[in-house]
Amino acid sequence: MTDRKPERRGLGRGLSALMADVAPQAAEGSGPRTPDFLVPVDRLHPNPDQPRRDFAPDAMAELAASIRERGVIQPLIVRRHPSIDDAYEIVAGERRWRAAQMAQVHDIPVVVRDFTDTEVLEVAIIENIQRADLNPVEEAMAYRQLQERFGHTQEKLADGLGKSRSHIANVMRLLSLPEEVLAMVRDNRLSAGHARALITTGDPAALARQVVARGLSVRQTEALARKPATAPRAAAPRRHKDADTAALEGDLAAHLGVPVSIEHANDGSGRLSLRYRNLDELDGLCRLLTTGGSAKTS
Repeated sequence: MTDRKPERRGLGRGLSALMADVAPQAAEGSGPRTPDFLVPVDRLHPNPDQPRRDFAPDAMAELAASIRERGVIQPLIVRRHPSIDDAYEIVAGERRWRAAQMAQVHDIPVVVRDFTDTEVLEVAIIENIQRADLNPVEEAMAYRQLQERFGHTQEKLADGLGKSRSHIANVMRLLSLPEEVLAMVRDNRLSAGHARALITTGDPAALARQVVARGLSVRQTEALARKPATAPRAAAPRRHKDADTAALEGDLAAHLGVPVSIEHANDGSGRLSLRYRNLDELDGLCRLLTTGGSAKTS
């Protein structure tokens, strides 16, 4: 007997229909969605599969102050709780529910929908995409969840979420970066523009560290990413040395006790190179060059 893989399919309602439930209705010319009724806060329960786990305290305090003054304007989307009688599970709006409790508001407006477990998860992901404080990495991961869990293509996501396909593609490209770079984007040390400029480079993490340390702009980061990696310089072909130069190298090497190389340039200048194998030899050379003694050790 083989295990059945979970079915991946687009939902019958479609992303556009689900978005209509999640998107705020306070746009100009339209008031807030009409609630079905009010529900006491203690009869509402959060969705255990809600992908959002962190609620910024400052933002929650600000929302609670607004609710304390004006009430909950946008109703929560709920469904009847699958296992608790006379209770509801929050599909979208957990943040408002938490803030209402902070504001000591006892009854909350809700809209009841008959969602399946699969639709609840999809709506929760869609709601997270609408967050104003969503960083680009979180947005990219939400798109990937919608693709992997529900089989949506980028075209379907673009149509259903009201975003361009190029926007979704560019955001999702960020997920090809190393975790170190993604962490910098999450922490707002790098913008999405900075990160995109690093995607095709050979070592995005190393370049990202440079960008952060030097405080580079996106344009400067793009220029840095276009620079070819510094390749090790190929060894210059050895030119045949005349007998006098070779003899001089031999004499100096015998006197100093280390290999010696002499390179002549066409203009009469040149370079004398001494190679030592350890610190003892370096110390001997230093004594010789400062005292005129012999570098050889017994």
